[in-house]
Amino acid sequence: MSVVGPSSSAMLGREQWQRRVLLALSGTILDMGAGNGTAASMLHPAVHWLALEPAPGRRLAAAVNSRPRSQLLTAPAERIPVEDASVDAVICSTVLCSVSDPELALTETVRVLRPGGVLVFYEHVAAAPGSTARRIQRFASPITRLLDHGCDPCRDTADTINHAGFSHVHLEAPHVDGVLGRLTPFIHGHAER
Repeated sequence: MSVVGPSSSAMLGREQWQRRVLLALSGTILDMGAGNGTAASMLHPAVHWLALEPAPGRRLAAAVNSRPRSQLLTAPAERIPVEDASVDAVICSTVLCSVSDPELALTETVRVLRPGGVLVFYEHVAAAPGSTARRIQRFASPITRLLDHGCDPCRDTADTINHAGFSHVHLEAPHVDGVLGRLTPFIHGHAER
């Protein structure tokens, strides 16, 4: 397991991360928490895209219908309705903060990945323990859980990924300047089965 701490690498926003990482994926791809389907346009056309979303909206349904080799899976991340070892990669982009049980969602991820398969992730995470930002996150979490699809900004997602049973984890925690960077730190990277 390899974990990279705070880095001074260029700040990657979620969309920049998606554009850089998703096009390189191939085979059968599970998009955990597919949201409105933005990943569909960033994946190679040959990819078999499985869009997992417990409550899909019209935009996601339209994205699935407009893309060949796509399938909508209406289920939570804690109960992925696909066979064991049948997926080449799982996309997890700002999802683990809002699932009911992140540990179980990652257990399911490991289960569905083929040996050598990869989880690619971009997640916002809890600020450092004892920091003012962490206190603000704790204060805001009841509001964000209610108004932001169940998002809990106080989750230690890096630790959850590191202990999920992957054979190798590469994780970066870029340092982001400014108030919002301290209040909404994030991690990105990949984990191999």
